[in-house]
Amino acid sequence: MAPSSQTESDPALRRAVAAVALLNLAYFGVEFAVALAIGSVSLFADSVDFLEDTLVNLLILAALGWSAANRARAGMALSAILLAPAVATLWTAWDKFNAPLAPDPLPLSLAGAGALAVNLFCAALLTRFRRRAGSLTRAAFLSARNDALANLAIIAAGLVTAFLWPSAWPDLIVGLAIAAMNADAAHEVWQTARAEHAAAKP
Repeated sequence: MAPSSQTESDPALRRAVAAVALLNLAYFGVEFAVALAIGSVSLFADSVDFLEDTLVNLLILAALGWSAANRARAGMALSAILLAPAVATLWTAWDKFNAPLAPDPLPLSLAGAGALAVNLFCAALLTRFRRRAGSLTRAAFLSARNDALANLAIIAAGLVTAFLWPSAWPDLIVGLAIAAMNADAAHEVWQTARAEHAAAKP
């Protein structure tokens, strides 16, 4: 369902989306630096996802005042953006297959825990808006929710690497799972946006 004009101009929604964009951009820098330092596929995937979430929320912020048809088109564009981390992760995973060194489990788990805190906060900010602005805020909420699940998996990968299986595989498996989750979210947003576009036609 397309949002009402009240939703489009809702200052609380705009503040929430802007805050989520800034938080995602800030933690992208943190997680990307740690990923490069320890050679982690899962952290790389998650950091690219933070950058993608920043772009998603900035686009949502701009699109909230657009017509229903244009918001639906923006939702379709967002579904393509949601696929970007999956593609980047597959590329990084291929490099890791060729040099399967286990990442340092302590910074892996700590970076995952920090990301979890950020994403849970972002998901909490967006929860009450997730059904009020169609595919746009649906995309933002799905991104934050999926990222929180991914962060739990990253923490688990660090613990497994430290205590049970000291190899590159736990990190690789989680990284590929994050890529699959992003692809599924992209499909859901695309379907929602197509339905909105059809409903907006005269």
